[in-house]
Parts: sequence; C-alpha cells; structure tokens
Amino acid sequence: MKVHSSVHAAIILLIAISAFAQDSRGIVSRNTTSSATASLPPSLVNRYKDTSQGATSEDLIRRALASNIELTAARLDTERARARLRQSQLRPNPTIEFEQTTGNLTGSKGERETSIGFSLPLEISGQRRSRIDLARVELEAVTAEIADRERRLVAQVRAAFAETLALIREMEITEGINNLDTETARIIEARVTEGESAPIELNLLRVEVDRLKSRRALVEGRLQAAMLRLKTLAGIPANEPLRVREDLVAPPFVNPPASLEAALDIALRSRPDLRLARLLEKAAEAGLQLARAQSRPDVIAFTKYSSVRSTFDDTPVGVLRDRDKLLTFGVSISLPVFNRNQGAKAEATAAIIQARHRREFVEQLVRAEVAGAFARLEAAQSAIETFEQGVLARSSQNVQSIRAAYQLGAFRLTELLVEQRRLLDSEREFIEALAERFRSLADLLSAIAAPIEK
Repeated sequence: MKVHSSVHAAIILLIAISAFAQDSRGIVSRNTTSSATASLPPSLVNRYKDTSQGATSEDLIRRALASNIELTAARLDTERARARLRQSQLRPNPTIEFEQTTGNLTGSKGERETSIGFSLPLEISGQRRSRIDLARVELEAVTAEIADRERRLVAQVRAAFAETLALIREMEITEGINNLDTETARIIEARVTEGESAPIELNLLRVEVDRLKSRRALVEGRLQAAMLRLKTLAGIPANEPLRVREDLVAPPFVNPPASLEAALDIALRSRPDLRLARLLEKAAEAGLQLARAQSRPDVIAFTKYSSVRSTFDDTPVGVLRDRDKLLTFGVSISLPVFNRNQGAKAEATAAIIQARHRREFVEQLVRAEVAGAFARLEAAQSAIETFEQGVLARSSQNVQSIRAAYQLGAFRLTELLVEQRRLLDSEREFIEALAERFRSLADLLSAIAAPIEK
C-alpha cells in the first residue's frame, strides 16, 4: 500500500517560526529585559521519542511474547495438557488381595484359610484408545489457544503503540504552534512597550499560549498512561525508561493482501481461534466416543491362590487334619443394566452441537473482522490522501499569510488565533486519520493471523 508523506505542515510551521524569529530580532532587541524574551523550553517530545535508539513496534512485540506475565502463565496450560495425555496412555493398575480366615474366634480351632488374589481390569472395549484420542485433541486445542493469545497480544501492543505515536505527534504539533505563539508574543510585547500595539493584543496571545500549554500537559498525561500500558503489555518494568522511534506516517508493517477475497482466504486458513473452534468440535466428538466406550461392560480378569487347613475332631481314629491348596481364576463382567452412561452420552452429543455452532460463529466473526479492518484501512487511506493533498497545506498557508498580514496591520489578532485553532484542529484530525490507518492495518494483520517474528 502506498504511504504518503505528511511533513509539509510541520515544515511550514518551522519556516514560519524561523521567519518570525528573524523578524522579531530588531523589535525584541529594543527591550531585552522583558520576561517574554525568555528562551523557549526544551521539547518534551525527546523524553518519549528517539529516532536512532528508540524501540520499534517489532522490538516491543518480541519482548511481549517473551516477557508478558499473562502469556507466560497461559503457556503452562500446554504442560498441563501434555501431562493429561501422558496420564491417558497409562493402563489401569492391577489389584492384589490378601485374605486370612480363622476359626479360633468362633469355636472352630484348627480351621484356617489363607488366600492371595490378583485382578487386572481389561480395557477391551476401546476405552484406552478413546481416552488417548481425546487427550491428543485437547493438547492441539491448547496449542491453538496459546497461538491465539499471542495473536491478540500482538494486536494489543500495536494498538498501544499507535496510540503512543499519535500522542507524540499531537504533542509535537502543539509544541510547534505554542513556540510560534511565544515568538509572536515577544514581538507584540516589544510593540506594546513602544506604544505601537494595544495591551489587549498581548493579553489575548498570552491566553492562547497558556491554553496550548494546558493542552500540552493533558496530552503528556495521556501519553504517559499510554506508555505505561505499552510497558505492561511488553513486560517492561514501570521504572525502566522507554522511548520509541517510529512514526505514524510510515507504519512498519508488511503490505496487506491486495483484495478482500485474498485476505479472507488467508484468514480462514490461518486464524488460530478458528482452528481452536474446529479442534473443540473434534474434541467434543472424541468425548462422545469415550462416553460410548465407557458405557460398555467392564471386564476384570482375576486369579486367586488359597491354602485351606481343616481339623476334624470327632472321628473313630481321633483328630484328623487336612490341608488343601486351591487355584481359582475367572473373569468378572459388569452388566450395564441400569447405568449405560446415558447422561454422559447425551451431554457429549449436546457438546458436539454446541461446538459446531461456536465454530460457525467464529467463522462469521473472522469474516466480519477481516472485512471491517479492510474497510477501515481503505477509508483511513482515503482520508489521509485528502488531508495531504489540500487541507493541511492550505490551512498552514492561511495561518502564514494571516500572520504576515497581521504584521502589516491588515488583520486583527483574533482572526489569526481563529485560523491557528482551525489549523490545530486539522492537524488533530490528520493525526487521528494516521492513527486509524496504523490501527486498522494492525487489525487487518491480526485478522488474517499474519506470521509473527519471534
């Protein structure tokens, strides 16, 4: 997408400042003791912007993906899902039984039986396979969810970065006009001292200077809040200094798809949240298969070794003792007469329908997000072109011409201030258009799940 330059307005402002500074030298030199002749304060923008060493949006994105605490915690879900998969692959534990029977306490001395048994559940109805299939799908779903979290985090970082750049640019414009008014105030103050201008003009301009200072303070407060949000998203400590170096005029993104159809095709193939919705539908189907497998009879194979000692007192030959050794084995099968897992199967069936509806909704949402971001991007680009082709240049020229005419007495100061405020409003609208292009482009890349360099 073509990126247009918008520096002409700032250049005109700088030229105007230089011109009036040159024009004011002769006048201000007549009264150098005035407070209005104090040097201009250093720019506050340098606290937040560094064109050579500042951080780019990609720098902050990489740091966010590595340091964001919430994302780090969410990634632990992957380890939990892997543990569940490992657990699903384990077979049921066998059971060992030991039994001791004695007749000493019931008047049958000498009667004793000792037995040791072993039983093992047999998953012959597909329970283990269904359990493993469900755990694998859940692991894939967790991976897709983490990828979607990363996608949304990148979008949040870019949005916060766009807000930061917009506020920095507004501060630059406000400072530029404020400095211009300060230079003009020096000229008017000298004229008032010489009796060439009315004091009301100086008061009007001082009000405008103070108003712009107040505006600059408000913008700086919003800028500080935006920087704190940017630090939080990127996992940067609040006390660590941060400066940025990009500009709204040239968003540092790859070119978006050329058409809406191409963007939709990429999004439907790449969006991790859509992949997650499809996997959740698949997981619901696997859950139904597991519920059906668990409704089948449980089979338990068992064996038992017994040693029986008996004593017979009343015999013609006296007391006789007998000892038998027995080995028992068999199979235990549950009968699903009452509980055939009807509730679990009904719940799994409803979960499939629910997951299907959610997947269809996510598909619609993806299409809407791509179309919306594409439309916003085209509208923002059109607005920027309109501003660049005429609005800003003409408004800046009007302010410059009225200032020159005011020097000659052809315009009143109030007319100059009105036109100057109109220029400032135009600049703010232009900044909003630039920020909207930045945001919409970031949203479009997020909507199509453009690859992220980690």
